[in-house]
Amino acid sequence: MPRMSGGEALVRSLAAHDVEVVFGIPGTHNLGIYAHLGIQHVSPRHEQGAGFAADGYARATGKPGVCITTSGPGILNAATAAAQAYSDSVPMLLISPGPPVDHPGRWVGMLHEVRDQSGAMEAVTAGSHRVHGVEEISPAVAQAFAEMSSGRPRPRHLEIPYDLLDAIVDTPIIAPISVSPPVADPTAAVTVLRGAQRPGIIVGGGARGAATELMALATRLGAPVLSTANGKGILPEDHEYSLGAGLHHPAAAEFVAECDVVLAVGTELAPADLWNGPFAFTGKLIRIDIDPAQVVTNAQPDIPLVGDAARTLAAIAGLVEPRTGLECAATWRARIATEAAAEGAAWAPLVDALTETLGRDGILAGDSAMACYYGAYSNLPRYMPGSFLYPTGLGTLGYGLPAAIGAKLGRKTARVAALHGDGGFMFTAPELAAAAALGLPIAVIVVDNGGYGEIRREMVARGDNPVAVDLPSPDFAALARSLGCHGITQPDDLPGALRKAFDADRPTLIHLLETGL
Repeated sequence: MPRMSGGEALVRSLAAHDVEVVFGIPGTHNLGIYAHLGIQHVSPRHEQGAGFAADGYARATGKPGVCITTSGPGILNAATAAAQAYSDSVPMLLISPGPPVDHPGRWVGMLHEVRDQSGAMEAVTAGSHRVHGVEEISPAVAQAFAEMSSGRPRPRHLEIPYDLLDAIVDTPIIAPISVSPPVADPTAAVTVLRGAQRPGIIVGGGARGAATELMALATRLGAPVLSTANGKGILPEDHEYSLGAGLHHPAAAEFVAECDVVLAVGTELAPADLWNGPFAFTGKLIRIDIDPAQVVTNAQPDIPLVGDAARTLAAIAGLVEPRTGLECAATWRARIATEAAAEGAAWAPLVDALTETLGRDGILAGDSAMACYYGAYSNLPRYMPGSFLYPTGLGTLGYGLPAAIGAKLGRKTARVAALHGDGGFMFTAPELAAAAALGLPIAVIVVDNGGYGEIRREMVARGDNPVAVDLPSPDFAALARSLGCHGITQPDDLPGALRKAFDADRPTLIHLLETGL
């Protein structure tokens, strides 16, 4: 076995798993990693931004994102991004140094010391693994990647005691572990679907890798397809059976209630998706999910199928007879679109401009902002998986810009835009400097409603006086220019401004007053 340090073993193990880019910030305790880092490294301006960028890269490419931080405050800064990735089932490996192997286990006042760093990350990821020797590092990397590809693809944390990063020993580099995703027995589902007169499909983020199989089955069944935010674009939204995205619309609930069989694929059917309470499944419910716990959570299926979405959908499609349902799909699509248009009317000019300019393979990375979840979510058509990046379950602020950076690095030829409100944008505004340093032609759209508009609305709805929600806005365009970007306010020709941004030599911030849309 070759002799190498722990830092070199880590880097070589990442390279063995075809990691092309890592996001992170060097610090005192992780220098043993950076000494050997030959993989492309991107330096966001905050570890939370590094985590969001790794998340955006993973969603856009389907490959795990990698985030490297230092110990203590570094990895804890990334914890929110880890929690968001966990909420939305995004594969991400977070790597940080930890206390030395012989740390006494009690507080001694070391630099960046945290009482239980690995325990903190265990609480917001699918697992935290603290290694105890250099020879354990490469197997731990291989195990993490295998776990992210064999089950529900949630984030993992790897903690390496910082004294191991420069320790040199004989150690192997473990090749990727071959994983064969399971396929569920389709027999019971096929029997029910063969007798269905009004089948429907709900698709979530767990079907990201099953776009071809989903389209084939929907077409064969004549089944309209309704998607969650994370399922948006898996079936192209101009497909004849697409109903678009948005489970919260009243017409969506009525559609589900009218179906005599609903096939739910890779979706939690969660309150964060439904907004208005659970669906009434008056017919049979079939659920396909890789997670055996999730398949019976939030809605009890008549037929639970635990398996890989692509392989299970393909097995079902091969056993059902073709039929048509175009008239039904067109009717429901029109009803949902009407409700979506009314909900997003305030942001229609912006959504129309994005629709015109993003292109079929373009990516929108949205923040938890009104312009996104009321405006773009149901009204901006998307046509492929990983083209609408949105922090659904956890609902964090500041996600859009760093996620757009990761997405653009992962899909270099795609047009990429970030969509923020003014309040949330201030959480990660310094990442403009990171995007500028990379020369990324990202359009960064800030819709300004003078603070936290949704929270203001909720306060008023409760009958409360709005408190701490009205914020003075900086000169966003000038801020962008000061950080190396282009910046414009309220352009007369918004589609033209977006086209120019997508062809620019650096990011372009477009500041829009919500009252001026």
